[in-house]
Amino acid sequence: MQIFIAVLILCLSLSGCGSSGNSSTEPPSYSPLKVLIPESPGKKTIGYSPLILDISNIDQGYLTARSEAEDQKMNVQLTAEDGVIYSYFINPGENAVIPFTNGSGTYQVCCYQQVSNSQYAALFADTLDVKLDNEFFPFLYPNQYVNFSPDSQASKLALSIVPEDTSDINALQALYDYVVKNVTYDYDLAENVNTGYLPDVDRTLKTGKGICFDYASLMTAMLRSRDIPCKLQIGYAGSVKHAWIDVYIRSRGWVDKAIEFSGESWSRLDPTFDSNSEDKETVQEYIKDSDNYIVQFTR
Repeated sequence: MQIFIAVLILCLSLSGCGSSGNSSTEPPSYSPLKVLIPESPGKKTIGYSPLILDISNIDQGYLTARSEAEDQKMNVQLTAEDGVIYSYFINPGENAVIPFTNGSGTYQVCCYQQVSNSQYAALFADTLDVKLDNEFFPFLYPNQYVNFSPDSQASKLALSIVPEDTSDINALQALYDYVVKNVTYDYDLAENVNTGYLPDVDRTLKTGKGICFDYASLMTAMLRSRDIPCKLQIGYAGSVKHAWIDVYIRSRGWVDKAIEFSGESWSRLDPTFDSNSEDKETVQEYIKDSDNYIVQFTR
């Protein structure tokens, strides 16, 4: 797998989304384009200090977690109906946006407070019945793993690279080309990354370096800033921990494990591999094989 990370570059052609209404079966369309901003109005909350969950806007696809602790981490675990547990760690004094990536349904939420190092004590638990206003909201809003705002350089850059009147096909092409041409793989970080590492999309832009997690998070943030639904997928490529993206194409639906459109067929687009490849034929064969990618979590 290190060979792939060390040697990959593939020039891709992408196709994107058309216009759409605001039904729950299609992504919302905004004119002018806007970056969605999570809110914590406090109208409905669960929990108590030192951890409070604001569930006022769960119909928008997220909840917010606020830590009032001085020195202990908090842990929020969401379990959807498929049994997958999504775990989010909240630093002292931090606010975090936690998405309902499985869409509408019943979620079990369990919250914990750090006692020492990796030991946590239970705080509270609850059941949430989530009915989203639009099933695409979790993949348009920012969250703890894809953290951006209207003031983020990633958002501003996405809008400057791709003016509002640009077609979605050209928007996807322009943003993808920018990421793979301007961000290189950070081998030092890959060898020394800490447990619990979270991407910082603006730091990735500033340094021009990142690991697969950073590539995928930056690409996801820029696409969402352009109102193009995108999933950050975390799992394995072969036997190596990896991250990549899926994109929603309004005329086709979700294109899994990211996309390449050659003009005749779809195949996988992986920003990390693409920006580090000189062996185009080998990479194309690798990324087209679905067995090489296993999804663990969607963010």
